Amino acid sequence: MKWHSIIAPALLATVILAGCSSYRPAPAAFHAMLDEPYRLGAGDRIRVTVFEQDGLTNTYAVDQSGYFAFPLVGAVPARGHTVQQIEATLAAKLREGYLRNPDVSVEIDRYRPIFVMGEVGSAGQYSYVPGLTVQKAVAIAGGFSPRANQGSVDITRDINGEVITGRVRTSDPLLPGDTVYVRERLF
Repeated sequence: MKWHSIIAPALLATVILAGCSSYRPAPAAFHAMLDEPYRLGAGDRIRVTVFEQDGLTNTYAVDQSGYFAFPLVGAVPARGHTVQQIEATLAAKLREGYLRNPDVSVEIDRYRPIFVMGEVGSAGQYSYVPGLTVQKAVAIAGGFSPRANQGSVDITRDINGEVITGRVRTSDPLLPGDTVYVRERLF
């Protein structure tokens, strides 16, 4: 009979710990992306300036398929490209029979939004601004609910075309397009 009193608590502890095994710390790629140049995605808006060409200078939105429509050249792929790559692509396309030596500048006008879900005051879609951290995003979303786990959150992020979820601290920075999920605490 004594072995039952030892095995039962051990079995219960194993079951409880197995329930916690879904914990996945953020992969190294989460933090490595912070040091890489920003790559455009659907929902971003860029400002293209073609010097001395007022008809081409405008703000363009990257659509759901990852392209933006540019006068004279048509659909330009943007998803996964940096603004420097877009500048080079547009200059090359404009050289093909439209302009002799185009001087093209591209900058981010508006980043794609972030999403905050779970145990927050007002879950939803919010504008991204550079320097945004998890804690600031939660504050924008109305703060933590009384049941929120305030120690860490789950972030879902597109990393090189692969959607990955990892657990991070609230002091970690966010990137445009991230989804923040604030879990409920157990006790």
